[in-house]
Amino acid sequence: MSTPPPLDHPARLASGPDGPHALRPLLDTVLDALDSGRHARGGPLPVGGPDAVAARIRDAVGDVLPEHGDPDALRGLVHALAEGAADPADPLCAAHLHCPPLAVATAADLAVSALNPSLDSWDQAPAASELEALVTRTLAHEAGLADSVVTTGGTESNQLALLLARESHGGGVRLVCGANAHHSLPRAAWLLGLPEPVIVPAPSGTLDPAALHSALTDLGSSRGSVVVAATAGTTDAGLIDPLPEIAGLCAAHGARLHIDAAHGGGLLFSERHRDKLTGLEAAHTLTLDLHKLGWQPVAAGLLAVRHPRDLAVLHQRADYLNAGDDTEAGLPDLLGRSLRTTRRPDVLKIAVTLKALGRSGLGALVDQVCARAREFADLIHDHPGFELHDRPTISTVLFRPAGATDDAVATVRRALLTEGRAVLGRARLDDRLWLKATLLNPDTRTEDLATLLKLVEGSTPR
Repeated sequence: MSTPPPLDHPARLASGPDGPHALRPLLDTVLDALDSGRHARGGPLPVGGPDAVAARIRDAVGDVLPEHGDPDALRGLVHALAEGAADPADPLCAAHLHCPPLAVATAADLAVSALNPSLDSWDQAPAASELEALVTRTLAHEAGLADSVVTTGGTESNQLALLLARESHGGGVRLVCGANAHHSLPRAAWLLGLPEPVIVPAPSGTLDPAALHSALTDLGSSRGSVVVAATAGTTDAGLIDPLPEIAGLCAAHGARLHIDAAHGGGLLFSERHRDKLTGLEAAHTLTLDLHKLGWQPVAAGLLAVRHPRDLAVLHQRADYLNAGDDTEAGLPDLLGRSLRTTRRPDVLKIAVTLKALGRSGLGALVDQVCARAREFADLIHDHPGFELHDRPTISTVLFRPAGATDDAVATVRRALLTEGRAVLGRARLDDRLWLKATLLNPDTRTEDLATLLKLVEGSTPR
């Protein structure tokens, strides 16, 4: 009979009777390496651009698969990753819908990694399967729908929404979406073999109802053969389509409505801002994504449905996972809850966050980032050296140096990235290039916003 290696050996298991004892010193190593890597980085992004970062990583890794193990591998590689990371918890890292995760959610994710359940059969994840059922129904009800399934994020949710539409109404179903829609929607139509999507103008950044009415009229009123995709929180500017008008047009034309609320869905938690999502409950399918405005570690997506029967098309039979007699005997069948087979219970971190913070706690975080965005917009508006695109709808602010060319705007952004001083995104609206600040850090302070403006100003060519 073999003897397990000592507790400090890297081949020790993370669970079982000795799991906590094996993990505890490793967690100290990881936390120390994260801290030392952050100090070595010194800012929101590593200095030097892609070539310099790649060189440092190659140097830190050395031989990827050495003949004999390196006892310092954990510390060294975590340090290298942290030193070369874009840190969404740094207030000057504000480019994307890339949130700093909550500590309580991250801790919950550790438990999932240690236990390693797989939600493809009940006997691999008994408690996790029930927890997922409870949480997904609760979140769907919060949006006015009936049920939801967990996904890897907005892209998978949008693809799944079109799959459900295709299976319910046939392969000729046509996607109609705004020019502001997320790129994953037309790509999903392509992947699923659907006809070429109809792209409706969005001249103000949101889908134009008059143009949608015209498109639906041109397509005819064959009930169920059209899926309209609206957006609640565009990627570029955080804008919300006129959902009630779009829902009314879908009802009048017999079209199915999908709403991509991957960005804006988190407004549901805020008493102050949830009215911006009026009309969400009219959706047949709804994309939500809590690793954006929900402060979850990636991944934390959901697809909610109005009619649970739509999910029946996902059902598959594999005797080793959901044999008929097992199902008849009461073992839950999990294969119809996802397009994936092996999948981790991402629901635990979501459940812990909902329970630990409650609606009011999550709502307060939403309110904080929205308030910071309004404050940043005020700073830009009052500064003669900058031009503000518009007031923020959620927490995205578009701006540019006054009088700058598009080439100059792009150059400013890349200079700040290369110097590791600030991380800003870019968006093209009104045929002009804008710098994009997506404020998802609730700890951002007024002085951080002022610093961000000063950095942009100092990097702008004169």
